[in-house]
Amino acid sequence: MTTTAHRAKPSTSRSHRRRRGPAHAGGHGRKRKGPLWGGLAALAVFASATALAVNWTSPAASGTDDRPAAAAKPSRPTPDRPVKPSGTAVGTEGSEKAGTKPSGTDATTPKPPPPSPSVSSSPSIPSSGPGTFTTAGGGSETVGKGSRLLRYEVVVEDGLTQSASDVAQQVEGILADARGWTADGESAFRRVSGGTPDFVVRLATPGTVDEICGKYGLDTGGEVNCSVGKDVVVNLRRWLLATPVYADDVDAYRALIINHEVGHFLGHGHVTCPGAGKPAPAMMQQIKGMHGCTPNVWPYDTKGRLITGPAVS
Repeated sequence: MTTTAHRAKPSTSRSHRRRRGPAHAGGHGRKRKGPLWGGLAALAVFASATALAVNWTSPAASGTDDRPAAAAKPSRPTPDRPVKPSGTAVGTEGSEKAGTKPSGTDATTPKPPPPSPSVSSSPSIPSSGPGTFTTAGGGSETVGKGSRLLRYEVVVEDGLTQSASDVAQQVEGILADARGWTADGESAFRRVSGGTPDFVVRLATPGTVDEICGKYGLDTGGEVNCSVGKDVVVNLRRWLLATPVYADDVDAYRALIINHEVGHFLGHGHVTCPGAGKPAPAMMQQIKGMHGCTPNVWPYDTKGRLITGPAVS
């Protein structure tokens, strides 16, 4: 908008003569409007118009509060490929087999969200703990008819809100399921709380998982599980949050964790999706993606058939 300031025209009446010389301060009568007065009037009008123009254009010029710059999305570090130690076989969810006996976890670090639970809605997950454990008391009956009886303990890191007895009950139910590893016809399981178990299921904080798995050359990155030596090490983060695919059925994902890691202890390696629309094998690293397969957490189907796919070399 353009604004033009006009000077007031001097009176043309012949009844008044112009005074010569400057006007006197405090004098009475009409003062002559000289160049200074007109200039000040023009400046005032111009300033008013400029202020109005600034108010009209300020939102576009200065940015708006309702459209802040997007924050950079944090990316989760992917665990490095584990160093293959000599001796006892080890592995992580995202690693390949290491050593002479395949073992590992159900996948590598999850890719940056998709819908990751918000901080406000996520359960409180301590990043580390004391590294000491409480063993679930009592024991279970033997499940499975196989000749290879495997005795196991369930332990929970001290300081967690999860009780060892509750976790043990869930693990018992998973290993007793007809679609679990007892369907191989060779394996039988019994939970114990003393003596020398064949393997130990450990629920631990991310920091403790990293420490245990790191002793075998594995980098679990504070995110994933591992199976090393006689330990099936379950990351508290995965136990509570699952993955985006299983976010609405955390109990199912817990079954996948146990079946995958115990599968490694039994000597099973990683496989991949056998084909679009088919159930994902329990030994597939599902946390890396489903690759066209449908969610599944059990090694066998209801007819006792092994659910598997091409081996991951």
